[in-house]
Amino acid sequence: MATDSIVRLSAEVAACRRCPRLVEWREEAAAHPPARFKGQSYWARPLPGWGDPRARVLLVGLAPAAHGGNRTGRLFTGDRSGDFLCASLHRTGFVNQPTSTDAADGLAARDVYIAAVVRCAPPDNKPMPDERANCLPFLVRELRLLPELRVIVPLGAYAWDGAMAALRALGVALPHKPAFGHGAEATAGLYRILGSYHPSQQNTFTGRLTPEMLDAAMTRARLTAGLD
Repeated sequence: MATDSIVRLSAEVAACRRCPRLVEWREEAAAHPPARFKGQSYWARPLPGWGDPRARVLLVGLAPAAHGGNRTGRLFTGDRSGDFLCASLHRTGFVNQPTSTDAADGLAARDVYIAAVVRCAPPDNKPMPDERANCLPFLVRELRLLPELRVIVPLGAYAWDGAMAALRALGVALPHKPAFGHGAEATAGLYRILGSYHPSQQNTFTGRLTPEMLDAAMTRARLTAGLD
């Protein structure tokens, strides 16, 4: 796509209605918010990636949260996962502030771009296979549109598998399917893939993922990308 761009892609993502189940769920969440968000205006559309267009590091999540990104209009913003991730990105030099509350909060990224395998909030955080297939071309196009990209950090096993599928669709050779794990590493063409557990409450509240572990993963990404 010679005329493709991040701006064009973002507009296409935000307008997508390919998955009826996800359209219904994201709009239902917006229409019936929990009490703490009552009266707030929800984004309630698919979420484009965001960040530095010259990023050398790409973070890949599973999907937006129903009352996080689906509300705020920016991935990993306005929920506990976003709080945990943003604090780590600030400590490791990728963003300018330690909090991520809404799309107009002044957060700016350096050397990192943030995307997801699925762009609408799915029920129970479990997209269907056809929903992933509908969304995956967006991630493939982002890979093409990030010319400086060298390191991919999938957050969780679902993102790991999605990133591998996007690389295959891009034509990048993968000699085998590397197993996911926190700290797992693999090479695919020009890219180094570094695995991290997802900063969900299920992981952070139980201590499966600590701030020190996520900081170490992001510091490893900086070093591998040649940023330090």
